[in-house]
Amino acid sequence: MTPSLPLPEEASRLRQEVLDWFVRRHREDWSAGDERLFRAWTDADPKHADAYRQWEVRWQAFDAIAPETVANWRGGFAGNRATASTRRGFLKPAFALAAAGVVAGGGYLGWNHLQARPVFMQAFGTQRGQQLEVPLPDGTVLRLDTATRLEVRYFRQRREVRLIDGQAVFAVQSDAQRPFDVLAGPLQVRVVGTRFAVRYTPAIAGAEGGRVSVEQGRVRVARRDRAPDGNWAGPAPDAELQGAVFLTAGQQVHSDAEGVLAAISAVPVDGIAPWREHRLSFVDTPLARALAELERYGSTGLVVRDPSVAALRLSGTFDPRDARTLRRALPSALPVRLKGDGPVAEIVPAH
Repeated sequence: MTPSLPLPEEASRLRQEVLDWFVRRHREDWSAGDERLFRAWTDADPKHADAYRQWEVRWQAFDAIAPETVANWRGGFAGNRATASTRRGFLKPAFALAAAGVVAGGGYLGWNHLQARPVFMQAFGTQRGQQLEVPLPDGTVLRLDTATRLEVRYFRQRREVRLIDGQAVFAVQSDAQRPFDVLAGPLQVRVVGTRFAVRYTPAIAGAEGGRVSVEQGRVRVARRDRAPDGNWAGPAPDAELQGAVFLTAGQQVHSDAEGVLAAISAVPVDGIAPWREHRLSFVDTPLARALAELERYGSTGLVVRDPSVAALRLSGTFDPRDARTLRRALPSALPVRLKGDGPVAEIVPAH
């Protein structure tokens, strides 16, 4: 639970103290005397212990990050003047950057350098079938769905999340001085403070584009350009956002793989993210695509090899954790039968 801090100055001070303690506790020279001082600090105010636990959650979430992401970070830190000696040999990037930008202060790298460098950076990931709620330093809360990977970067003038794969709900803390950008494949979503969901699943056929759904507030969705190397470019300034659309509560929009936006539509009656309640709803969805979506949460034990069966349209609401009920329901919902009663069954035409 995010601690309640009455003043922005107190919240900023607490973040600095938490980062300082966290970095110090992971140094090789941490002593029993240091630990006693740390315990006295956590016992002095319940907010101290709550805030520190939140940082530990972020530390644990690091274990789900892809190894290649860590390797990229290591390369990026090689040229940085900040170094950290830890029991694990490598201070996790979020805390190395946060300590450099927050604990050491502006005198460490200089104001101009910090303007272009993140003052906070962290990556989060969920395993298949897992969901994760992540509180960020400014009070923003992210809810990650299964098999989701994203990276968070906070700068002095803006906040940025790159959704690499999967989907998440964002409850953004309002800060008019620092807009919040979500970069999801071909889409850029910009807000100040609101609650919305973003999806980007490039590996699922028919769902390679992005989707943005708003539960509260107002967001702007625009198409991103590709960089010269073929990857998607970074966030564009307001003046360069082309063809942007604005969404308010109860509205959503999706794009194709290149970011071409469809017409704005209403959010379905089950909300912006029914997966939070372990529900997946399909409306006239090709069976192959529905199975691919269900497989993100766990093995269904079902395969489709016949193209005509794969193209059948499925409608209904399912619990992705309940593969047994799915097996029973499919022959009633579609003209199909299951061939084989072992761990894996093939969906074939009923006749």
